Amino acid sequence: MEEISKQIKALEKEVNLLAQLLKVENKKEQVSNLQLVMAEPGFWNDQKKSSAVVAELKDAKSDVDDWSEVHDKLLDLKELFELKDESLKSDIEKEVKALDGSCKRLRLRILFSGKFDKANAIVEINSGAGGTEACDWAGMLFRMYFRWSEDKKFKLKVLSEVRGEEAGIKSTTFFIEGLRAYGLLRSEKGVHRLVRISPFDANKRRHTSFASIDVLPEIKEDIEIDIKTDDLRVDTFRSSGAGGQHVNVTDSAVRITHLPTGIVVSCQNERSQHQNKFTALKILKAKLYKIKEEESKKELEGISGKKQRIEWGSQIRSYVLHPYLLVKDHRTNTENHNARSVLDGKLDDFIYAFLKQNADT
Repeated sequence: MEEISKQIKALEKEVNLLAQLLKVENKKEQVSNLQLVMAEPGFWNDQKKSSAVVAELKDAKSDVDDWSEVHDKLLDLKELFELKDESLKSDIEKEVKALDGSCKRLRLRILFSGKFDKANAIVEINSGAGGTEACDWAGMLFRMYFRWSEDKKFKLKVLSEVRGEEAGIKSTTFFIEGLRAYGLLRSEKGVHRLVRISPFDANKRRHTSFASIDVLPEIKEDIEIDIKTDDLRVDTFRSSGAGGQHVNVTDSAVRITHLPTGIVVSCQNERSQHQNKFTALKILKAKLYKIKEEESKKELEGISGKKQRIEWGSQIRSYVLHPYLLVKDHRTNTENHNARSVLDGKLDDFIYAFLKQNADT
């Protein structure tokens, strides 16, 4: 029973921490205030406003109710344990296990509590300076995310790609479809650094390469982003690259330049010019939404966690293949000496360490 006592104390600590992370007391007050708003005369006259309030109330009440359920289970468990009845040990162990599962599910919700965390993801990889070496590293990163998506049973679709002159990728944009794809991959935004013996160097010297990753959520049509036709320059071109399973060589590729911001997006892998334009506009919408969030909050915490500056020397993660094997995330200090498995898509330890760190702060 002593071990069970320790488990119950640990669960009590977790339940109290969940209350802080969910801001339960604030949300109880929020629920009361929203219910008063809904009781006001004429509330239902404005359908758009009333729908937003109802959705806000539903989210806040869900957090309060789910935490209260876990808290009540904890109180019942403590009362049962305080009976000090050995014949109840098996029942108590079952309740401990059930409560632990409930806490983990609630913690998972906290990790993915961002506005777009359930959304699909748009990922961009750009190679750094260094020619073929950097392009090869960008290609390795694409393969890593491709394998990660396969493991998750997510769908990955390449939208545009510029191949390196000798090997690898100069830049690529791809779409990952799956529940919480953005919530998971937002941890990958930043500069990734590779240290290895270059396969392109006849003298077998050690090289350092960089590539930047940007991750955007798919913005649905219900998010209002004003894009004026006059602000766009639309160019069509023929897809370039080696072809194969990722790039369709067509005459229907589309490049859109947003003149006020200078943002350029392209899509070349859909079946028609119309589809390519539609997808390119979707990417542009996500980028403009990001700028809007940066302007209003000054930090991109609303959709991407703390923003990392995309510049060499500010890498979020290093992948060392020589003189030893190590992948280290510099934000969480998470390490994995099986670098090959990480490059094969085993990223979850790094992803969840980042999410937990951000949930606890």
